[in-house]
Amino acid sequence: MALSKTQKLAILVAIPVLFFLIPAPEGLSLIAWRLLGIYIATIVGLVIKPYGEPVILLAAVAASAATIGNTAGAEKLVKVGQTLSGYQSGTTWLIFTAFTLSSAFVITGLGKRIAYYMIGWIGNTTLRLGYVTVFLDLLLSPATPSNTARAGGIVFPIINSVAVALGSDPEKSPKLAGRYLLLNVYMTVKTTSYLFLTAMAPNALALSIMEPVLGFKVNWIEWFLAASVPGLLCLFLIPLICYFIAKPELKHVDNKNIAKKGLEELGPMSMREKSLAVLFVLALLGWIFADFLGVNSTTVALITMVLCIVLNIVSWDDVRKNKAGWDTLIWYGGIIGMSKILENAKFFEWLADTLNKHLDFGDHGMLALVVILILSVSVRYLFASGGAYVAAMIPVFATVGKVAGAPVELLTLGLLFANSYGGSVTHYGGGPGPITFGAGYNDIKSWWTAGFIIAFGSLLVHTTIGFGWWNFLMSMGWLPTAGH
Repeated sequence: MALSKTQKLAILVAIPVLFFLIPAPEGLSLIAWRLLGIYIATIVGLVIKPYGEPVILLAAVAASAATIGNTAGAEKLVKVGQTLSGYQSGTTWLIFTAFTLSSAFVITGLGKRIAYYMIGWIGNTTLRLGYVTVFLDLLLSPATPSNTARAGGIVFPIINSVAVALGSDPEKSPKLAGRYLLLNVYMTVKTTSYLFLTAMAPNALALSIMEPVLGFKVNWIEWFLAASVPGLLCLFLIPLICYFIAKPELKHVDNKNIAKKGLEELGPMSMREKSLAVLFVLALLGWIFADFLGVNSTTVALITMVLCIVLNIVSWDDVRKNKAGWDTLIWYGGIIGMSKILENAKFFEWLADTLNKHLDFGDHGMLALVVILILSVSVRYLFASGGAYVAAMIPVFATVGKVAGAPVELLTLGLLFANSYGGSVTHYGGGPGPITFGAGYNDIKSWWTAGFIIAFGSLLVHTTIGFGWWNFLMSMGWLPTAGH
């Protein structure tokens, strides 16, 4: 039975009230205990959603500021103004500005044009169309922090129209081609989403939340280097796995005709598309060589956003209308700020000390690491939002892993990447899921079967090949170590 909005709000109010009434545990400050109550209520709010994420986070930030101001001795640990510190974070602005580049691919039509060229070049079988999805999403993902927008605005409409053009109907002939093609869209997007720091908004959020706990951080190029070997291996296996599970009845495709019709509808390539293509390449080069150029990833994204507006690729009105970008700015800034004040109130120190007294893996830090990563993927069955999962579980898994003696670098990278591929397990594990599943071609059984194999198969790859690759990168000095 679904909860009404009134019932949901009652739950959210009751949680912090209980924390206010119950004394703080031994060793934890009163302000940290009360802020924890607000934080937990916020996480529950992100899951049950009485309102959108921005509204919930703004309410949480306001409640946190009021709590700090009215708790005796709180100012010795955390300042009221620190509740807004997440909006000063470069992470928040990196994701927001990258949304402009993302929307430009949709507005100008460049994303569709690239897709139809790829279909014409290599899409002469249904299996190869699966790889068209891989190459298209791989190309777009570095500049598209909303995988929902990437899938829903570019990849899904094109692949869905291809399925229709092939005569595959959701009710009459889903197995002809559509079931395979649409399943492959989602599984591909969930994999490309962890290959780049800027490919999915929760990536940067998770990194920001774990940094104060684990003392480990990577930049854009270090992230890609770490993700590249295990991630690309998983990515190029996905069309084959989906093909085996949802084998299409149609094998050969008249790709030339499909591509020709699509490009004719788009017309000649405009100056805006050409300008965007150049900016996209420059942005990638800026992120790759950020350290050499003496800038950071956020600066590169800001410059790219401004140039998009100045060159009339998008207008300021387009930026204003980008609801997903503004929503992300508000709620990610809020959740990062709340994590920061919990850190300042020494909550994570207390949690680590408490867990240390009751959790003992002995000298088996690697075992602890593997167990934590298995749990991190398994628990994704419970979350319909990668952002909600990150806010709720990443601080806990990071703290438990640190206390259990798991290698910090492997723990950080493992958790960062598992958030995305872990969302493959269900058709609601991320924003693109309801979009692609909603097309009507797929059944839950085959979707969940593919999701289980891809999620836990990816986990196996990352805990074997991935671990070896990350240790190699650190030994070569191409990946930092904790505290450096």
